[in-house]
Amino acid sequence: MSLLPELRYPTVTELTFSVRALAAFQPGMCVLRQVGVSRAGRPLHLLSVGHARRAVLVVAGAHANEPTGGSTLLALAERVVQERELRDGTSWHFLLCADPDGASLHVTPAPRSLLEYHLGFFRPAGPEQPEWSPAVLPPDRLPPETRALTRVIDELRPYLQVTLHGTDLGGSWVQLTKDIPGLAEPFVKSAARLHIPVETGASDAAGWPASGPGVHVMPAAGTEAAYPSMPDDARHSTWYHAHRYGGLTAVVEVPMWASDMVDDPAPHPAPAAAIRRLARRLLRDTTEVERVLVEALPRLEGVDGPLLRAAKWALELVPGLAADWTDTPPADTTMAYVGSVDAFARRLPLRAAAMLWRVLQESDDHAAPRLEQLVETWSDAFACRFRARWVPLEHQVEHQSRTVVAAALHARERAA
Repeated sequence: MSLLPELRYPTVTELTFSVRALAAFQPGMCVLRQVGVSRAGRPLHLLSVGHARRAVLVVAGAHANEPTGGSTLLALAERVVQERELRDGTSWHFLLCADPDGASLHVTPAPRSLLEYHLGFFRPAGPEQPEWSPAVLPPDRLPPETRALTRVIDELRPYLQVTLHGTDLGGSWVQLTKDIPGLAEPFVKSAARLHIPVETGASDAAGWPASGPGVHVMPAAGTEAAYPSMPDDARHSTWYHAHRYGGLTAVVEVPMWASDMVDDPAPHPAPAAAIRRLARRLLRDTTEVERVLVEALPRLEGVDGPLLRAAKWALELVPGLAADWTDTPPADTTMAYVGSVDAFARRLPLRAAAMLWRVLQESDDHAAPRLEQLVETWSDAFACRFRARWVPLEHQVEHQSRTVVAAALHARERAA
């Protein structure tokens, strides 16, 4: 399935150039400064708009494969500069890209299909993700990107941190570390106006309470996780760092391709049986990728780059996740939730295959065509099964921007 995007996602260099021009245009209001460096020495930049002590922090680029955030950040920064009421007693701060190294490896700035998106795919292993590394690493091993982000939070003490995320295919949803009363209404209205489905049963928020359609509030510490095998826990991520200062974090997700299958609140006729079938398919598909990996590993001696580490990490998640789905009751019993789990079960082996294919292709390995065929077949099946339709980039950006502004205004009332 191929639906041509109207626009392209900016690279970190292009985004920095645009933000630098904005700061130069409004030097009394805007300050652009470097707040750290990546593992590879790339700069991490923060744009500050306004000078009030009460602060909102917006983070883009935490996941390399979720490129909408950069476009949204630029649109938001321009809007804050133009709209005085948004700066009324509030300063806004924009971390341009939390993981510039990862962004340099995800190379599909204008994907015309899910296949093209995956042929340039990269998402780091969990310990290398700036927001998630505190959940899986001890403090003395945190990457510099994570330390830079937490330093910014310590400095600004934001009443709200917003991190801009996205999904390849599905709907839009929000994850909150504390509830923001009143957010659900503008979020749902925005999605409806732009024909973006609301992911009411997001597997990322399995078992979490909802304060409204698609708005999920993270459960308190000590609550049993819906997927016990998963190594990362959001309650140990940088999302919770703002709590030290009485703040909270909102994670705003938007899809690149939409599917109404994740927006159906009707009860599934047999959710447990359906999810067990998905677990079996997940194991079967993963086994296909693992066979290629095991056969190719002797030829990859000495190769230990981020693509290979990420592919291995994704494959290692599968046995535990499949057991979670098989051995525990479903966290939700709606059609939307089963659809979200179906998408999750397709993503893990597809992403591992895509990243391993890139490794083998770069090594001119004879097994690369086998993986390329898997990536093509699975990408097309994913799009067809979910009746994927492209969400115009301007709609992705508009919906994410509206949700951020609504979260900032409602959270400000909560913090007052």
